[in-house]
Amino acid sequence: METSNIQIAIIGAGNMGGAIARGLSKGTLVQSKNIRISDISQTNLDAIKAFAPEITISNSNRDIIKDADIIILAVKPWLVHSITEELENKFDYKKQIVVSIAAGVEFNQLAKFLNTDATLFRVIPNTAIDVLQSASTISSFNATKEQEDLIITLFSELGKAFLVPENQLNAYMSLSSCGIAYAFRYIRAAVEGGVEMGIYPNIAKDVVIQTLRGAIDLLEANNSHPEVEIDKVTTPGGITIKGLNEMEANGFTNAVIKGLKASHLK
Repeated sequence: METSNIQIAIIGAGNMGGAIARGLSKGTLVQSKNIRISDISQTNLDAIKAFAPEITISNSNRDIIKDADIIILAVKPWLVHSITEELENKFDYKKQIVVSIAAGVEFNQLAKFLNTDATLFRVIPNTAIDVLQSASTISSFNATKEQEDLIITLFSELGKAFLVPENQLNAYMSLSSCGIAYAFRYIRAAVEGGVEMGIYPNIAKDVVIQTLRGAIDLLEANNSHPEVEIDKVTTPGGITIKGLNEMEANGFTNAVIKGLKASHLK
């Protein structure tokens, strides 16, 4: 299937649904005119239309899923059941792929709400999808290799996409979806430290962001372990190792691991 001809319907124009629509419209794989999105909030829909006028907006979930190749459920977990009930017998399971981004709603529940013969995907993106830098983890149910490749290709244009087993999806959600908030918290803490040392907040933020960007690029360019890059900076008796040891003495690594595990749905 040529991606340029794919018809995509997105149910939900909130933070994630809206971000997916905007991201796809900025990409090259899907034409904006082939994207349809529904929501009960006209304000959300108007914001999508203002961003990409060729996207079709609607208050009707039933209208937008007609003839769609991929239907994305971009709603809160507790709304999945009511949405699928509303659309009962409206899906064409022989032709349509259903993608859910509702955290914690597993395939056994989705299949019960929809159909055990349905081709289903669960995708856990993060908010950086809005700038095409999401880490999206994907699991499949009743999907062919071609269908898996299609969904991975679509979400790869919105950042990086990883196909994972469903039983690991919640752990990946802690690492990437929740993890972006933890990254922001580190940035905030580093900026506050910079301010305490006499640097203006806006400059401190720019320096911290660029430092993190450089660290990421180094790891990717060298395909190295973080400790290898740390060793290049920590000279014996130097100030960097003193700072690292002080952070560890205050529980830096332990706090990160405990935070990730606390957000891991069991």
